[in-house]
Amino acid sequence: MTPQLALDLPAREDFSASSLILGPSNAEALAALGRWPDWPRNVMALVGPEGAGKSHLATVWALRCEAEIVEAADLAERLADIAPGCRVLVEDIDRALDDDALFHTLNRAAEGDIPALLLTARKPPVLWPAQLPDLVSRLRALPHADLYEADDELLTRLIEKQLQDRGAPVRPGVIDYLLPRMERSATAVRRIVERMDKLALVKKTPITRAIAREVLETWQDSGETE
Repeated sequence: MTPQLALDLPAREDFSASSLILGPSNAEALAALGRWPDWPRNVMALVGPEGAGKSHLATVWALRCEAEIVEAADLAERLADIAPGCRVLVEDIDRALDDDALFHTLNRAAEGDIPALLLTARKPPVLWPAQLPDLVSRLRALPHADLYEADDELLTRLIEKQLQDRGAPVRPGVIDYLLPRMERSATAVRRIVERMDKLALVKKTPITRAIAREVLETWQDSGETE
């Protein structure tokens, strides 16, 4: 039996610009983030499903703009400490939306006190669970850039890069086997490739379809595709 330790070591999240791979699913969003000096009222929402790469794109933007990164759940507490002129990234705003805190943050952006405000979310602003009427009105007009589920071309390039970065030998047909069976996200790619590499090292073999199948079965048994 393969030691479980070989499969369960966590993958390191790499949100660097150099690890960002472009494709049709993220090109529109990346272009919108690059136009941040011209965002209407200095605000933009980055919207996409879980695992589409929102945090990666947003972090690249934040690093380039020297923006302060704030979790949505901490926005009310940290808002007063955000200095005038500071660009701000608020992550997962639709998961922990505080009406008053977001309303005041949007006001500061509109007044130029926050010259660029990026909000990440799984759903478009009009669907965020806001209750304050003035905030609901603002959200209806808030511009957003969409991230889409990765297509086969982008997933293939992500897998190839992860394999190359790890120096992992792989047999032909492995990626074709993975594509229709795996979770379609950058996070899943990193974790699956890491686990295939570790399992192949334990078995002292290149990564094969059998290795890929075993990793996917373990992935599904653990509930990580939920």
